[in-house]
Amino acid sequence: MTTLESPTRDAGRDSYIDIAGSAWPMYKLEALAVGFLVLVALLVLTGTAQTAVLTAAAATTLVWWVRRAYYRRS
Repeated sequence: MTTLESPTRDAGRDSYIDIAGSAWPMYKLEALAVGFLVLVALLVLTGTAQTAVLTAAAATTLVWWVRRAYYRRS
């Protein structure tokens, strides 16, 4: 049987959370959480989905790349 093995990760250097048997980096989960919070807050404040979705997407992308760079650097 052929298996695919992922490279071992140094638990002290990288932060991962196991979700359904798959290791998710913390920066992805942080970005998704920020995006969701921005989406909900703007929906409540403005009442328009267009503004909320576009701003949440921009915030998610920004947090994703900034936190990714932070985790890679440390």
